[in-house]
Amino acid sequence: MTQPPKIRWLVAGIGDITTKRVLPAILAEPRSSLAGIVTRDPAKAEPYSVAAWTDYARALAECPADAVYVATPVFLHAPQTIAALRAGKHVLCEKPMALRYGEAVSMEQAAHETGRTLGIAYYRRTYPKVARARQLMDAGAIGRPVSAEAAAHGWSDFTDGFRAWIADPKQSGGGPLRDVACHRIDLMNFLFGKPARVTGQLSTLVQRIPVEDNATLLIEYENGVRGVVDVRWHSHVPRDEFRIRGTEGELDLTPLNDPQLVHPQGTEQIPAHANIHFPCVEDFVSAVREGRAPLSSGLTGLATEWVMDQVAQA
Repeated sequence: MTQPPKIRWLVAGIGDITTKRVLPAILAEPRSSLAGIVTRDPAKAEPYSVAAWTDYARALAECPADAVYVATPVFLHAPQTIAALRAGKHVLCEKPMALRYGEAVSMEQAAHETGRTLGIAYYRRTYPKVARARQLMDAGAIGRPVSAEAAAHGWSDFTDGFRAWIADPKQSGGGPLRDVACHRIDLMNFLFGKPARVTGQLSTLVQRIPVEDNATLLIEYENGVRGVVDVRWHSHVPRDEFRIRGTEGELDLTPLNDPQLVHPQGTEQIPAHANIHFPCVEDFVSAVREGRAPLSSGLTGLATEWVMDQVAQA
């Protein structure tokens, strides 16, 4: 039986996440092949033995890619994604989806108009322990879910220039709200459905930066669940907490990025893939081949953008 041709990837942006996770995921995915790289420094592409471009438009025209992984700073996500979709490519875009909700809507509209697949790299949706938590909720292990809370605290040092663009609102769109809260918001959307109302507070308390260094959100879902997300760039005490409370018990996924899941029946260790981007790439390739939406799609990404936009406007 003849196997379908591999999905050929063009990767735009070759920063830390790309080299550590994205490129290894594409190279390890058996139905994928790397066709090219877009980078301001072609020397960074040399270890991969593929064609490299410094001009994104030229790469889209010349690279025989089926899909593009957009891993550039956030202000480039919308224009680069839309250009790739218009060029007939499928797109898997890094998070957050765009600088603001209106741009994200344009991205999803372009995917709809072109019939191409658009995915957003909210890879925590693919964590096996998240799937297990969802299974336990559906089985009634904690009764009716009524509330959830997530906290992601850490210290970010912008004085050394590393990822300095992330604190530039013109390039990133905001601080920890868009950098780390987006993952937790998206996960709550995945678990609880459509967000109906949002309130929140942003402030800059410690860091001398032009974006917020902390954000606190309260999200109310159509099913009545309330989620609280608190993220901070100014804490020397790291936290990575995620809990779901129900009428009959609690699911504790803390630390969210570790294997442990505590529930009323006991404690389980359910590790994620060694490369946490791999299942996201794998699911995207399956979605393209099967003609379905990926687990994290442009449409689901819009809900996360909507929540962040509500807080930013307030």
